[in-house]
Amino acid sequence: MVLQAEEGRLTTSALRILVATAVPAERDAVAQAFPGEVLAVGVGPARAAAGTATALARAPYDLVVSAGIGGGFAPCAPLGSLVVADEITAADLGAETPEGFLSVTELGFGTVTHRPPEALVRETAAATGALTGAVLTVSTVTGTAARAAALRARHPTALAEAMEGFGVAEAAALHGVPVLEIRAVSNPVGPRDRAAWRIGAALAALTEGFGKLAPVLESWKSV
Repeated sequence: MVLQAEEGRLTTSALRILVATAVPAERDAVAQAFPGEVLAVGVGPARAAAGTATALARAPYDLVVSAGIGGGFAPCAPLGSLVVADEITAADLGAETPEGFLSVTELGFGTVTHRPPEALVRETAAATGALTGAVLTVSTVTGTAARAAALRARHPTALAEAMEGFGVAEAAALHGVPVLEIRAVSNPVGPRDRAAWRIGAALAALTEGFGKLAPVLESWKSV
């Protein structure tokens, strides 16, 4: 998307925004409503980081958005809802110990959390109706009630999990670019039940949400 000044306000023309999704279906859902650059960078934090970093090395951007569908922690994030991350956290980057899980941060080796700009999160949630909370990045999708409970115990503000946000955020941080993460909930976090998945509804919610983002970004940049 491009936003530029025109008669004292910003219009769609000079703010460069990169939206990074995992797969083409998510890319296409965003692109239906969002007039920016949307890439499918791959599944998982490593592919997401590599694809996003490659794009950022080729051209300057003002904002990177990690977007797609994901699991929602019931009952806080129901199927079809949108979640905007106030924290993007790598939930399983660390070490298991006899005393429990220790994150990379607790081990002294780096960060496991990136925080998007507060004002942008707030305005995005207001405009799109999204819930606000932590979005967890995992390398292995949760498939049991026990793991879902353990994740919520470690991350009580978590509303959703996905596989790419932290990788996108790491690439953005490396290039000094702010990041945002938006997820549409397609399934509950917990026991895998494909019959309960609502991927089509989640993709539709993603399209609708991105259709409301242009004025949010205009307002954010003009503050």
